[in-house]
Amino acid sequence: MTSGPIMVQVLEGEDAITRYRELMGKTNPEEAACGTIRADYALSMRHNSVHGSDSPASAAREIEFFFPPSEVHARP
Repeated sequence: MTSGPIMVQVLEGEDAITRYRELMGKTNPEEAACGTIRADYALSMRHNSVHGSDSPASAAREIEFFFPPSEVHARP
């Protein structure tokens, strides 16, 4: 899953999944738009430097994998 240290974050907000996926860029860094995370930092599709959930169901599963419920709090 990783080749070095990772930082895991939970992002929330209106249309958060779509907006973050746009910021990440296409999975293939050669196809990603300039200025996206993958276009700027990915080495290959396998070493693409970033992951973002593709659906609310995936996000819930991935959040549960990394964080106990007591550590995830919604914004007020």
